[in-house]
Amino acid sequence: MEEEAGGAPALHRSTASKNFHFYHMDLYDSEDRLHIFPEETTRMRREVVQAEMTSEPRGAVKGKPQRELEEEVDELVHLYGLEVDHELGDEFVDENMPRIEVSEYPPYEMMRREPAGEQRDWRLSGEAAEAEDPGFGRWGSAGQCQDLREAYRYTHGRASEEYECYVIPEEEDEEEAADVFCITCKTPVRALEKVFDEHKEHEVTPLNKALEIAKDEIHKNMYKLEKQIIEMENFASHLEEVFITVEENFGRQEQNFESHYNEILETLAQKYEEKIQALGEKKKEKLEALYGQLVICGENLDTCKELMETVEEMCHEEKVDFIKDAVAMADRLGKFLKTKTDIEISAQHDFEDQTLDFSDVEQLMGAINTIPAPSAPVINPQAPNSATGSSVRVCWSLYSDDTVESYQLSYRPVQDGSPGKDQAEFIMTVKETYCSVTNLVPNTQYEFWVTAQNRTGLSPASERAVYMTAPSPPIIKSKEIRSCEEAALICWECGNLNPVDSYTVELSQAATPEASGVTESVVGIPTCEALVQLQPRQRYMIYVRALNVGGPSARSEPATVHTTGSYFHLNKHTCHPWLTISEDGLTVVRSEKKTSAGEPFPSNTRFTRCVAVMGNLIPVRGRHYWEVEVDECLDYTVGVAFEDVPKQKDLGADCFSWCLRHTFASSRHKYEFLHNKTTPDIRITVFPRKLGILLDYENSKLSFFNVDISQHLYTFGCQFRQFVHPCFSLEKPGCLKIHNGVSMPKHVTFY
Repeated sequence: MEEEAGGAPALHRSTASKNFHFYHMDLYDSEDRLHIFPEETTRMRREVVQAEMTSEPRGAVKGKPQRELEEEVDELVHLYGLEVDHELGDEFVDENMPRIEVSEYPPYEMMRREPAGEQRDWRLSGEAAEAEDPGFGRWGSAGQCQDLREAYRYTHGRASEEYECYVIPEEEDEEEAADVFCITCKTPVRALEKVFDEHKEHEVTPLNKALEIAKDEIHKNMYKLEKQIIEMENFASHLEEVFITVEENFGRQEQNFESHYNEILETLAQKYEEKIQALGEKKKEKLEALYGQLVICGENLDTCKELMETVEEMCHEEKVDFIKDAVAMADRLGKFLKTKTDIEISAQHDFEDQTLDFSDVEQLMGAINTIPAPSAPVINPQAPNSATGSSVRVCWSLYSDDTVESYQLSYRPVQDGSPGKDQAEFIMTVKETYCSVTNLVPNTQYEFWVTAQNRTGLSPASERAVYMTAPSPPIIKSKEIRSCEEAALICWECGNLNPVDSYTVELSQAATPEASGVTESVVGIPTCEALVQLQPRQRYMIYVRALNVGGPSARSEPATVHTTGSYFHLNKHTCHPWLTISEDGLTVVRSEKKTSAGEPFPSNTRFTRCVAVMGNLIPVRGRHYWEVEVDECLDYTVGVAFEDVPKQKDLGADCFSWCLRHTFASSRHKYEFLHNKTTPDIRITVFPRKLGILLDYENSKLSFFNVDISQHLYTFGCQFRQFVHPCFSLEKPGCLKIHNGVSMPKHVTFY
């Protein structure tokens, strides 16, 4: 730091640089602060801090009243000429003074960036600065003015939040992350808490393992939930179909009732009109008859009255006249009396009991409950995915005007692809227009027909339709699965007497079969094997389904595939009779005693001259690696060969095989790398107990390694015109143990 002629440190010159950044003094520790205030001011700041620590009101220092403290600070502000800086901006009033900014560097980095001499001058105490600067009461360093601003803030009650750019909070130590899971408390904890905290006696497990267990549990619950959802959806669909069927039946009944009711009303109205008309005619007839009788009766009365009057008049006449008239009157009366008068009413005055004939109405009323027999139903063809291995869902339909109370579904199995007449028939009675028929044989055709019935009678039978049950689940041949890091070859048995249409392979990366969710499916496989592409270093659960027109079968039992290294089994069909293969298919044994007398018969598939056996390597071009455990005193041959290698020759004796042969005689080891009877001159000093073999199709190489010491032995450069398979031979009694499914070591990847 330079000094001016007056001897005062030229702080304002050193801070005039554009790259200089200033930090508030409170950001430093107490021993690193610049003591540039006078002693009284420094004491005042200390009292202010103490007042804040003791929760006293801001702006009041112990021992001094608020008013007195403000006056003292105002006097200092006036002394240093800071009256116009009450707003506490980022620049001083003096235009010659530099702009003071907050830097992105922390205080200690700013100090470190200054030259050593400036650091030393910067850390001068307040007393030393006062000694060197006689005019200390004037403008001083930027830190002096900054401390004065801070004191002014405290005394005037300024909130520190308004000046966030001057405060750098102290970083808190990050809490240590949890790394184990407490099974008892079911919560993540730190390993330190397991040792010293309340989880000391609790059972814990690694956090990753707990996460996997939780995921498996969630997958398992999701699988169960999916099954329940499917069952509920099927049940809801069943209820919906029943609802529709009931609604249709009752709708038809309502239509029939309405039709019959209207017909009955029309008949009754017609009967009423007919009866009223008949009654009117009879009434008229009776009234006319009675009126006629009434007229005749009146006439007779008038005649009688006239005769009486005449007789009375005769009685008053003279005797002579009386006698004359009496004789005539007697004759007249005689004639009148001889006339018969009908005094009976020809028409009955009371009403006759009219009997109404309602026989036709009764017939109509009876027709309401007597409906016609239904027509023959129409059976539907089999819908896709409508069958399982033991059941099928049969559907049919009716004409809309038919009223049906129940259906009879008949069926029988179809043999030899044609309907059988001698087969036993089964009959089921159902209410709906569909039926799920159970207890059937998988992958079998059945002939179905249906009839409808009501109280009137039975309908004719429908046309016959052939339905087929879904196949039985295939059976995966787990011991014949071959795999590598990129693919797997899956083989299975059909599991059905009749052929199926195709197969589907389902892949799952779940840890357990219960929680397995299908991640990928390979469909339309025509044969009983499939080569599926996989991801390296993964664990897969493999399932197979068979399909026909009825739908897919249930899942097969799962098979586990690990895509770590290459995995294969020995082919027993190529095994020499003197060799024995273990049950796991990975150990070859030649015993002291031959298993058969004499030389074996020549064969195109089985080795007869060389006591050897071949392995079934997956036919995938790429990199394959396996290891063979050997005895250093054992005569053996290991390598690869084409599938059609001559079985009557030794391995390595032709261009069909590439092998490493080891012979041991008189404590001497001999190693040969044979192909077409030629071998390079290579000496091996460390006898391998475990051989690593790398087959690289892409680079046309076959390499051998001593696994125990990671030593490369030899590499064949060869063009493989077709796929090759591992081969193993034992010239003397002993055994070879094969290790496959092994990860490729790092030293192998360089070759």
